Amino acid sequence: MTSAPLEIAEPKLPPHTVDAFHRGDFFVVQPKKSGHRAGMDAMMLAASVPSTFTGRLADFGAGAGAAGLAVASRCRSAHALLVELTPEMAAFAEATLAHPDNTALKGRATVLMADVALSGKARAEAGLANGSLDWVIMNPPFNPQHHRPTPDALKRQAHVMDDGLFESWIRSAAAVVKPRGGFAIIARPESLVPILNAMEGRFGNAEVVPVHPRADASAIRVIVRAARASRAPMQICPPLVLHEENDRFSQRADDINSGRSSLFGD
Repeated sequence: MTSAPLEIAEPKLPPHTVDAFHRGDFFVVQPKKSGHRAGMDAMMLAASVPSTFTGRLADFGAGAGAAGLAVASRCRSAHALLVELTPEMAAFAEATLAHPDNTALKGRATVLMADVALSGKARAEAGLANGSLDWVIMNPPFNPQHHRPTPDALKRQAHVMDDGLFESWIRSAAAVVKPRGGFAIIARPESLVPILNAMEGRFGNAEVVPVHPRADASAIRVIVRAARASRAPMQICPPLVLHEENDRFSQRADDINSGRSSLFGD
């Protein structure tokens, strides 16, 4: 990701930046000070989707839209539904789609302001109908409530996990994804057990990639990919190591961050 000093002439937006992703293939309009700013987590999550994907994908908790648009950027026939709860971040997602350098993606992405934790009829009425999607990706608030509290309410909502969050978000993903459709989530390693528990009976054939900042350091993220209604067993995949000894991105991490490669090599 690189930042540019360019500012969009949008009077309703608070201070923001326009950041290039996938080496300038698309740009994201995101808050400069308040709220969530997307980076490598979003690119790793997007890279979990196969490069051959051609269907309809939802990005739960999309923020300004980085992960969903990264899928659309790499998968040229995919459509991304950017699902965001907060009006402030949904406005940034709309501004992202309106950015002139995103014209090629605009027809394959839409913003839906909705609460993905809803269930049943309420979820469908919000625009998330059962069996309507081929994939769901999510980067939910995964920090525990005691972890690095912030006075920024919008950022806290994007980062701090409520009780039962994985259960409610994954329940919704299982409802809206078609049988054999895909699912992927990025979170902290300590969240792996509740994620797998929430997936039980809903998603199978889970593939888990630990993400390490360096080869000799403990994992800081896990990315889990699975298939709806599959009964295949879980696999622990080779880790993704982000940095070499010189602190530069590893070749694999750079390829993922730049949209040149999928996380699972497919």
